[in-house]
Amino acid sequence: MSIIISAIICTHNRAEYLTQAIQSLVDQRIPKDKYEIIVVDNCSTDSTKEVVRRFSSKCNLRYLYEPTLGANYARNAGWRNARGKYVAYLDDDTVACHIWLDKILEVFETVTPRPGCIGGRVEPIWEIARPKWLSDWLLHGLAIINWSETPRVLPNISVEWLVSANIAFPVEVLERFGGFHLGLGRLGKNLLSGDEILLEKQILKAGYSCFFHPEIAVKHHIPKSRLKKDWFIRRYFWQGVTDATMQLLEESPSTTKRIFIAISKTLGLILTPRKLVNLIMPVNDPERFTNKCLALITVGHISGLLGSHTKSRRLKNDSP
Repeated sequence: MSIIISAIICTHNRAEYLTQAIQSLVDQRIPKDKYEIIVVDNCSTDSTKEVVRRFSSKCNLRYLYEPTLGANYARNAGWRNARGKYVAYLDDDTVACHIWLDKILEVFETVTPRPGCIGGRVEPIWEIARPKWLSDWLLHGLAIINWSETPRVLPNISVEWLVSANIAFPVEVLERFGGFHLGLGRLGKNLLSGDEILLEKQILKAGYSCFFHPEIAVKHHIPKSRLKKDWFIRRYFWQGVTDATMQLLEESPSTTKRIFIAISKTLGLILTPRKLVNLIMPVNDPERFTNKCLALITVGHISGLLGSHTKSRRLKNDSP
């Protein structure tokens, strides 16, 4: 039986989590000859290669080294080297349920018309107690989602979306769009994101659907370092930069229009004293801290439109 689906883990210096991620793929219920595991090592300097080597006896596992730093360089290397007709992405700090690949294949093979991408719920593994100031809405910044108890199409990804920690595509769809855009996604220590969102937008625009299935489930480690207000402040500022970058990619506005939009957003902040107070003052209330993060998205968007965070990133994909 030939390989149908390739499960891909892209990793960078997370050897302490990687063993669990790989083991969850080794333990999949699907027959071993129907899938492969690809671990893409993106410039790791820790013991990542040794962790993968411990699984070397697993005949369906392959190790790839991607020498260019950047999450999307690794993701693109994964699908371009896949043997399956479908690829499923699992983050290196997540653990897939044992029917993860089964359910992904079930959706691709039974839902008509076939979706352009599918994904499922992501549940947290808290490494310390969840802070009281952390609202349910802010969980989305940790890639924690659960949109429905029943499988369904997501009609508006501005409201409900799939996350790269738990997402799958037909390879032919990724080939059509060139994969993940190199102008978005994590690179080093920045918190630029939105790469999967841009791809989902392209998929919807082309007439495919994005499909959510709650049984396509993974658990996501939430480390102590991400449960600090400073991290969320950075995360949502960079969300604004991400939004601006996507706007530049999709609309290619002139310099004049970019400045006009930035001025309009700045005036919106200045003329709303409550937003300014939330930005400046320390807050502990969950609702007020959420509002602070929302205001930071606007600040990041202004910064991104003015180019201070996008000049060093490519706004055009490399050719395969």
